[in-house]
This record gives sequence, C-alpha cells and structure tokens, in this order.
Amino acid sequence: MKKKLVLALAGVLIVAVAGWWWSGSGDRAASQAAKAPAAGRAPADGAPAALVTLATAERQDVPVTVQVNGSVVSLNSVDLRPQVTNTVKAVHVKEGQFVKAGQLLFTLDDRADQANLARASAQQKRDEATMADLERQYKRSQELVAQNFISKSAMDATLSQLEAQRAAVAADRAAVQSAQVALGYATLRAPIAGRIGAVNIYPGTLVQPTLSLVTITQLDPIAVSFPVPESNLQDLLAAARGGARIEALVPGRKEPLTGVLNFVDNTVDPQIGTVRAKAVFANADQALWPGQFVATRVTVRTLAGVTVVPAAALMMLPEGATLYVVDQAGTATRRKVQVLHTFGTKVAVSGLEAGERVVIEGSQNVRPGGKVRVDAKAAPPGTTGVTPGSAASSDTPAPRERA
Repeated sequence: MKKKLVLALAGVLIVAVAGWWWSGSGDRAASQAAKAPAAGRAPADGAPAALVTLATAERQDVPVTVQVNGSVVSLNSVDLRPQVTNTVKAVHVKEGQFVKAGQLLFTLDDRADQANLARASAQQKRDEATMADLERQYKRSQELVAQNFISKSAMDATLSQLEAQRAAVAADRAAVQSAQVALGYATLRAPIAGRIGAVNIYPGTLVQPTLSLVTITQLDPIAVSFPVPESNLQDLLAAARGGARIEALVPGRKEPLTGVLNFVDNTVDPQIGTVRAKAVFANADQALWPGQFVATRVTVRTLAGVTVVPAAALMMLPEGATLYVVDQAGTATRRKVQVLHTFGTKVAVSGLEAGERVVIEGSQNVRPGGKVRVDAKAAPPGTTGVTPGSAASSDTPAPRERA
C-alpha cells in the first residue's frame, strides 16, 4: 500500500515539473518573437532581411587605356663597315663608349692614297701651267691677227690647243677629287651619336667591305614598339593625331616613363589582329635599353562624367549585366546596366546615377523588392554604413555568388 502511494506522488511531481517547464519555454519563445522585429532580424512580412555590403556610385572622368607588352628599339642603329680593303692603323674608341656624331673611330693605312693624291695634284699643276702658256699664245695670236702678221687659221689652231688643255685640267681636278675621296675612306667617323658595341678590330687587322667593324646604337631618344588590338585602331589613330602620351612601366622603377606616340603602322597583322605602334621616349639616364621588354600603357580616349561602381556589384545574367540598387528604406531593386569600360576593380556603367547605393557583397541572398541590412563590420573602406532603420550585425556574410 505504501509502495503504491509513493509511486502516485512521484507521478504527480513529474507532471507538475513538466507543466512548469513547458509554460516557461512558451513564455521565452513569445518574448523572443516579440523582440525579433525590433532587432531587425525579420520584417513584418516574415521574410528575413539579407545581410549585404553596399557601395555608393560615383561620377568621374575615366581614361580608356590599353596596356600591352612592347619592346625597346633604337631610332638609329648603324653597322659601320669599311668601303675599301685595307689595314687598320689605329683604333680610337673603346667598346661601350658613347660617341658624338663625326667623332673619329678608326684610321686605316693611307700611304697609298696619299701617294695617289700627290700624283694627281702634280699632274693637275703641270696641265695648268701648260694651259696658262697656251692662253698667252692665244692672246698674242689675236694681236698679230689684228695687225695682219699671221693668218686667222693659225690663231684658230692655238685656240683649239687651249680648249683641249682646259679639258685636261678639268680632268686633273676630278682626279684630285677622286684621290681625296679615296683618302677619306682611310678615316672612319661616327655617322650618328650613340653607344659603341663590341670592338673586335685591332691595329694591323686587314679589313674589307664585308666585315663589320662596330655597331653604333642611338639611346637618347629611344623608341618603344608595341602592338595594339585592331578594335582600338580608330581610337589609337585619333590619339596619334592629338599627340597622345604613352607610359612605359620599367621594372625596378616606381614611376612610369612618359613618351609621345609618333607612329601607327599602315596595316593590321591579319594573323593576330593587331597594329604596330611606336612611341618616342627621352632616355638620358638609359632607363630603356634596346631589346628590352616593357609594359606600355596608352590612353586612347577619356569617358567624361560617367558613373563608376565596384566591379563586384555586377551580375552577368542572360539578359545582360545587372546589379541591385538599394533605396533609403533598405529595399533592393534589380536594375539592368550597360558596361562602358572596366578598369582595375571598378567599372564605368550607364543606367545608374551617381549617389545611388549598390550591393557589392551578399547579392546571392537578395531578392528583387526584398529588404536588406548592412554589415558595417564587413564593409570595406569607401562603402556605406548601416542602413537607416536597420540594426548592424556581426554575423559573417556568406561567400559571394553571382545570381
């Protein structure tokens, strides 16, 4: 009997405890449900507000640039060769030396040329003396003909001899000039200013026209040749007419070098669809070297006063590029835009006004017409803060996905 009484009391106690616990849980659930709208975690319609990061669209001028790899080329490069077969008498430069235009580089053995010039000069003087004697004879013949001491035919014979001698003197003068030219081949001077390459010629070396003595390369100014896609050809031609500035990004230098676009090729390479262009750079410090590869950047045009947003805001859908625009009430609206130009991490678009806020993180959870709440802690520099009327959350946003 006592055992049954104890079991009955235990059953009543268990039922009382269960009722008390159930009543408390219901009160806590009701309390949390009452607090949820105030915290901004669920709006009145029951749909949760998506956690997002916003950025504000800006208006600015955007330069349209084309960046490609180019190669440094010299504007002038001369392969110096002798014009005659001769022996090197003296070398006046060292390899790697900078020379000026007209500077003496090599001297060849000129003894034979000196002798030829002396012989031609002596022949010219002898014929000039003979010509002077014939001129005096012709002058006396004219006086004697006037006095009827000699016949006119004798005077004409003297004139013929004089004319022949004048021709001989003219030939002698040409021979002297030829000998001087040949003598000039014995000295080789720099035709341009530049840097000397390797010198493998020494005094006593027998050289001939087929042998290269040295190469002279101009370094200042210097040019950079680079290909430009044919889609940018018209913009490139317009930029060339306006004297576009070209930037060369040289490894090891913080600031790019600036040059002037001065040449666009007259044909497009059909194999790769590019056109060759060339820009000239001042190179007093030899930052650019012939054959070096550098990254070049040319501004072909400028988009004035366009709307710019982070590229992360764009969603590529079948109907085109779209993004979510959030109003002051925190409502997201999907809008179709047109991409004008992409540069770095930003993009210039049309169909959006400056000052409008767009979703750059968390768009995978946003629905058109739905509410959003801003994660202030996850907002990167330059993005908006907490949306008015909503609470900030420290929840970690989901990884970004394209809608």
